[in-house]
Parts: sequence; C-alpha cells; structure tokens
Amino acid sequence: MKFPPFLIPGDHVAIVSPAGFINEKIVERGAEILRAQGFIVKIGLHACGKEGVFAGSDPDRSADMQKALDDKSIKAVFFSRGGYGSIRTHANLNWSSFFKKPKWLIGFSDITVFHSYLSNHTIASVHGVMTAWFQQDNELTDSFIEMLALLRGEKLQYNLAPHPLNRLGEVSGTLIGGNLSILQSLRGTPLDVDPKGKILFIEDIDEHHYHIDRMMLNLKTGGVLKNLSGLIVGYFTAITDGEAPFEKSSEEIIKEAVSDYGYPVLFGFPAGHELPNKPLLLGGNISLKVTSEQVTVNML
Repeated sequence: MKFPPFLIPGDHVAIVSPAGFINEKIVERGAEILRAQGFIVKIGLHACGKEGVFAGSDPDRSADMQKALDDKSIKAVFFSRGGYGSIRTHANLNWSSFFKKPKWLIGFSDITVFHSYLSNHTIASVHGVMTAWFQQDNELTDSFIEMLALLRGEKLQYNLAPHPLNRLGEVSGTLIGGNLSILQSLRGTPLDVDPKGKILFIEDIDEHHYHIDRMMLNLKTGGVLKNLSGLIVGYFTAITDGEAPFEKSSEEIIKEAVSDYGYPVLFGFPAGHELPNKPLLLGGNISLKVTSEQVTVNML
C-alpha cells in the first residue's frame, strides 16, 4: 500500500468539485478554514460552477481535477461535496502523473468512486468530511479536527459502545468501502473493489429498505461478503419504506445478509451522512476488536 506524504504547515492543497454543484460561500469558507490550519489553498476554476445538477460541465469538472492531480505542488485534494457526477468526471481523467507522486484525496458519499479506484491501485485515501462539515455553529467540527490529525500522520483510535447487533471477534486488515449505493453501482466495472481478506465499510442515505436489501444481496450473490474478513456499518440515514413496509431496519437487513459468515461485524460506526463523521483511512491497515463490552478501531 502506498501512502502519500503526510501534510505539514505550508503545504499546497486544492478544493475541487467533481460531482454536484455547491454554494460558493461554502467553498470559500472551507478554503478559509484550511488556510487557518496553515495550508496554501487553490480552488478549482469551476468548483462553484453549475450545469444541471453538476458543478459545471463534465469537461470543466474533469479539467479542475486533472489539474489538481497533475500539479506537483499540491499535496492533498479536498472535495467540496458529493451528490452525483464523480463517475462522469473519472471517465475523463489521466492518472499517470498522480501514480508517480500520489497525494491525499479526501471526501465521502459520491467520492467513493475515487476511493474504490485508488484502493484497486493500492493507494490510501481518506473517507472524511467535505467543506460544508468543516465547521458547525462557527466551531470546527471534531470530525474535521480528527481528519486533519489523520492527514498529519497521527494514529487514531476509536472506542465505541457495543451495539446489540454486533458480531464479536477481532481482525486486522486493509479497509475498503464507502457509500453502499456507489459500491453497488461499480460492480462489474474496473472500479469494483477486491474484497478478499479486506474489512469493508458501508454507509448510505435516502434509500428504501428494499433497495438496501437488494444491494446487500448483490454483494452476497457476487461473492463480496463471503470473501471479507470484517464489516463496519456506518450511518444509514433517512432510509424509508417503499409502498409497503419492509418490516426490517437497515441494520437487520445487513445482519441477515452476512449471517452465513463468521467474521466480526460492527454496527453503528459514526461515519456517513451525519455528524460526527469520523475519518477512515481507506486502503490502510486497521484493527477491529468487537467485544460485548467495547469496540475498538485502530488506524495507522
């Protein structure tokens, strides 16, 4: 696994918008916050653009990201938001310069497209907050502070209360994953994750319960769940029934999908489309210990 250089004060970083459009004030405030942390910030030319649901046209969004990937002075790329569009942006990118000198890519949700691509090329990235969640009520969020700590090379340990649906056990391995809907949409493509021996993290938002069931059965019948060594389940936010009640929660659906396997499963990890959104080092080695008294997740 390749780790980009950890960040230090004075490093150049970029903010780009590869997917949905975003309010310019949020981007500018995000840049101010990063500058206050000692970074020199470059905002993509089209980061605040708009074309339909996207932050500008496919060529414009791709050009911004390509420039950030190729610029040797930039040490990290912070994505402004998710939404939809990263797969369209990815289709236009040339990663050859990036592979010679990797840099940190940071985001979640639709950004899972890039996380999956980098995992398949054994390059670490960070599942973490984007510009709108750098601060809340004029205070830096703990999620942002912890994310910067991770990017600076600090070891993070999360100690969590047990969840009634957890499956006990202890495992170490490479962490992969992100948004479940995006992961499922990448099945059968070159961006599909390699699950063998990995610990998978999943989260989602604004889906129906039967959609969650369908996606989990896709992962099961496709052999993904069978080949894992562990599973971490984050927030499943605003999940609703369709025309008829499904009569199972998202967590119960997931538990059923992995019931044939014996690896540890952690429910209720605080990451996804809510705060706190704890940073996760995708592509990095983590240790997961799930007991009846406590859950411990160590990174780096």
